[in-house]
Amino acid sequence: MAQAFKRFLPMFDRVLVERFLPEVKTKSGLMLPEKSQGKVVEATVVAIGPGSRSDEGKTIPMSVGVGDKVLLPEYGGTKVVLEEKDYYLFRDGDLLGKFNSS
Repeated sequence: MAQAFKRFLPMFDRVLVERFLPEVKTKSGLMLPEKSQGKVVEATVVAIGPGSRSDEGKTIPMSVGVGDKVLLPEYGGTKVVLEEKDYYLFRDGDLLGKFNSS
């Protein structure tokens, strides 16, 4: 998989994420039908761009890094298929939040 990320790097303030798999079972072990699983709004950042540019031409650093767990908007993002796996491309400013690793 690392080979795919060497060939694809997001531009400017774009963030490439891999969504978590939806929960298919409840805590008690009941299987959930697809319709009631809901939209997955959590993801792991797998690649980031260098950042956007200010009016003066300076690079504005990204607010997330590779490996961060983030909260996504319910709708949006651009689907990208790399080596038969689905990823989504968002702008850094579109991400709703970042989970602390502690």
